[in-house]
Formats: sequence, structure tokens, C-alpha cells
Amino acid sequence: MLFKLAWLSILNRRGTAFLTIFSIAVSVALLLGIEQLRESMRNSFLQTVSGIDLVVGARGDAIPILLYSVFRLGEATNNLRWQSYLEWTGDERVEWAIPISLGDSHKGYRVLGTTTDYWKHYKYGHNRKIELEAGKFFDGLYDAVIGSVVAEKLGYQLNQQIVIAHGAGSAALFKHDDQPFRVVGILKPTGTPVDQTIHVSLEAIEAIHIGWEDGFPSTETDNPETIKLSDLQPKSITAFLVRLTSKMHTFRLQGEINAYEKEPLSAILPGVTMQKLWQIMGIFEKTLMAVSAIVILSSLTSLISLLLATMNERRREMAILRSVGAGPLTVFYLLWIEATILCFVGVCLGFVFQYIGLIAVSSIVQDQLGLQILLEWPGTKEFLFVLLIMTCGMLMSFFPAWRAYMNSLHDGLLPKA
Repeated sequence: MLFKLAWLSILNRRGTAFLTIFSIAVSVALLLGIEQLRESMRNSFLQTVSGIDLVVGARGDAIPILLYSVFRLGEATNNLRWQSYLEWTGDERVEWAIPISLGDSHKGYRVLGTTTDYWKHYKYGHNRKIELEAGKFFDGLYDAVIGSVVAEKLGYQLNQQIVIAHGAGSAALFKHDDQPFRVVGILKPTGTPVDQTIHVSLEAIEAIHIGWEDGFPSTETDNPETIKLSDLQPKSITAFLVRLTSKMHTFRLQGEINAYEKEPLSAILPGVTMQKLWQIMGIFEKTLMAVSAIVILSSLTSLISLLLATMNERRREMAILRSVGAGPLTVFYLLWIEATILCFVGVCLGFVFQYIGLIAVSSIVQDQLGLQILLEWPGTKEFLFVLLIMTCGMLMSFFPAWRAYMNSLHDGLLPKA
């Protein structure tokens, strides 16, 4: 009975009630959305590489090396010599190594030059290998294997001809249009930056840059048939990923590479660097969570303000209730149930807003960062957040309910006009 009365009372003030519910819903969606976005991005980052012990690049800070070599974010400050790669991969402690060469792009998507070892050894998630959706891995000089997002966004099929641009983003001023590539393979989705990458051979990267100096093309154009006969041995690469025969060699080999005298190199531990990255991101996350908590507090305060503001307008309603036998406690419970309903509907609507928001930003995150945002059912932490919000809302609603209780007592004691 009280629940029905409270619901009808809300419907009677549907305009202000809707605004209160909307305010609570937005704040709840913001809090839960940030939490789920954070968890999804963390999982996506952690699943990008698997089984890599060291990442070796030109001398520099660990985080930029991890970002450009694994996540295709940012640019390498320098390349490392091919001879250095051969020397270290020849070490008996190295089980295998994957060279990667970055610096070119196609319509905003990064081009990765590598060897066939990439298909053999590169793993993501829980030790999962890259698989083909269609076609084959590259074996010709101008073969290209594209990620699932590249194929979907650009509508590419097998045998599609593509032209690679020199540089990435706004720096891609020149195109290697004299040496087009042919799509020979399309990869299955991985939920990692691999989906947004165009893979070609290291020899192809060398071929399209023959004659280039300081980032500018040569005025003379080489015949592609002639280029095939040229020496396409790579002279430099961007980085290489290393798997060791034993974890016990990790720190010793890392120290030796960092002290390499022939060339300044940096060997980083992906797991440790990831933790450093999350420590930096943690400050940003905590700031967002604090802002969300303040927004929720503001919404709950609005809820209480709404109930208090309508208290005087509802004196007649309270008087009628008292006249038909309702006690002060009944009025108290009525106001408390009303506030609880508003809070509950706001939280439920917040879940809906959260998923709508995540669907909207997931494609942006995937396009910009190559990371996949998974839409999952709320976990224990989300339910604890909701429980906390509901508890706070119910506790805060005691105040207007108590005011209604006291007013009801006073009105009952005053002589009737």
C-alpha cells in the first residue's frame, strides 16, 4: 500500500522526479563506465603479448619502447642495426626473436615489416597464436596480410591492391605508389593492435625505400622487377621481441644488452614496464573515479533537495493522510520509500546508460588505440558500487523523511483552520 502511494506520488511530480532519476542515472553510468573501461583496457593491454621475455629497441625510456613496438602507439626515436639483431639472436640463451620494422602506414593503419617467425611465435591472450580468416601468410615480396579491423573498416578483400605511405598520420606525405602491395591474407580478430596492422615482409620494407634519403624519395624510379633482384637484406629495424630458453637468463641478458658497446640499446621487461604504465594511468583513473564519486554525491543531494523542496507543497497531502488515520511513522516510511524508488530507478537506468556509452566509445578506442572494449555483465565490484550508492541514497533519504515525520506531528497538534 505504501509502495503504491509512493509510486503515485512520484508520478504526480513526474517532471522533477524524471530530472532527479536522470541525474542519478548519469552519475551511476559515469562511475560504472569508467570502472568497466579501465578493466577492459587493462585486460586488453595484458592480452596483447604473451610469452615475450624482452623487448629490445634503440636506447630510450621503457614505456615508449613498449608502446611503439607492441601497441603501435607513438614513434621510435631511432632504429637499431640489423647486425645487432643478428648478434643477439645468435646468443645461445635466445630461443627465438621476432624483428619488427615500423614507420609506414596505409590510410591511418600502421604497416609492420617482419619475418615469417612472427606467424610462428607471436602469441596474444592466453598463449593464442595468430590465425588466418582467409588467404595465406605472406611469401612474396609485395604480399600483405591485413588485420580484421583493417579489412572490415576499409572493406578490403583478398587480392585487393593497396599503396603504402611513408610515415604515419599527418607525417605520411609521400606514397610508395610505384610499388603497390596485394592482400594475400586476412587475420582473425584478436582484440589487440594486430587487428589494425598491415603486415608485410622486412624485404618489402627495404624494397619500397630503395633510393630514399632522409625520408625523401629518390627522383629515379626503380623497376619492381629490378628491385626483386636487388639485395634486400635489412639494414635496420625498429625493435625485436625476444623469447629466452630460460627465465633465469632474463636479467643477465637484459643487463648485457643495455651495456652493449657497439650500439646504444635498451632491453625492457614487458610485464614490469606494463606495471609502470598502469601506475601512471592509476593517477588518471583515481582522478576520474573521484570526479564520479562527487557527481554521485551531487545527484543524491539533488534527490534530498527535491524531497525537501516539495515538503511545504505536500502539507495538504500529509494532512489528508493523517485525517484518514495515517500516523507520523507512515508518513516517514512513505517519504523514505519514495526516495528509495527514485534512487533504485536511477541506478537501473544508469546501467542502461553505461552500456550505451561503452558501445559508443568502444569503436573510438579500437580505432585510436587498437584495444577492444568487451561488454560484459556487471561483476562483483560493480554490484558493490551500486549497493554503496543505494545505501547512501537510502540513508540520506532519512533526513527528508524525518522532516516529514516532524511536520506531520506539528500539523497534527495545530488547531484546524
